[in-house]
Amino acid sequence: MRKSILGLSASLLTAAFAALSAPAMAQDEPAPAVTVTGNAAVVSDYRFRGISQTNKKFALQGGITVAHESGFYVSTWGSSIDEYVANGSDQELDLIGGYSTTVGGATIDVGVLYYYYPGNAGANTDFVEPYASIKGTFGPATAKLTANYAPKAKALTVGNGKEDNLYLAGDVSASIPNTPLGVSAHLGHSFGPSYLTIGKEYTDWNIGATYTWGHLTFGVSYVDTDKSLYSSAGHNISKAGVLGSLTASF
Repeated sequence: MRKSILGLSASLLTAAFAALSAPAMAQDEPAPAVTVTGNAAVVSDYRFRGISQTNKKFALQGGITVAHESGFYVSTWGSSIDEYVANGSDQELDLIGGYSTTVGGATIDVGVLYYYYPGNAGANTDFVEPYASIKGTFGPATAKLTANYAPKAKALTVGNGKEDNLYLAGDVSASIPNTPLGVSAHLGHSFGPSYLTIGKEYTDWNIGATYTWGHLTFGVSYVDTDKSLYSSAGHNISKAGVLGSLTASF
């Protein structure tokens, strides 16, 4: 009997010691009300709707977004550009405010984007562009439809008066299961005439692939348009090209 009691006591002590030594169950922390994300990138050519903004040369880019759990967010994004884009300015700065929400299986995003070009020698180059998009996920794939409309503004006219601009686009992207690889495709159409089309309306498209390693993403894409547009340096800045990018996210 004494042996049984001693054995039981030893078992209880062992179990108690194990319970005290085991790590406590991690408590699920509530999601923060405000999240901050950002990125920095180097690209071999900055293409805006298929048109090179850097005379087919490298660009440095970066952005930061502050989002609230309610769905509202503000964001800023910038890129180096060539002087022909905005009367001598060498930088594009986008200021964005919007709201995103999920309805059923769709994500709806609406907002306003302000294009600001510092150092433009006082020229009228800045303009506003409201946007709306709807996005759905299907397994590893995501499909998105976007509409951007810039109301009539002097900055958008090539001659006198004011012009507006409408851009419609569709995007499809997918991650390859159990790999760090992703693929994407884009098709967009700019309705003119305005400074954003430099003449008649045109279509742009691209296909691409990415490889993600930690916080770094390596990208390559093929970009083309059905337009023929030349910079002051004589480069066809709407011509098809293969682009590379390296992006760090944080």
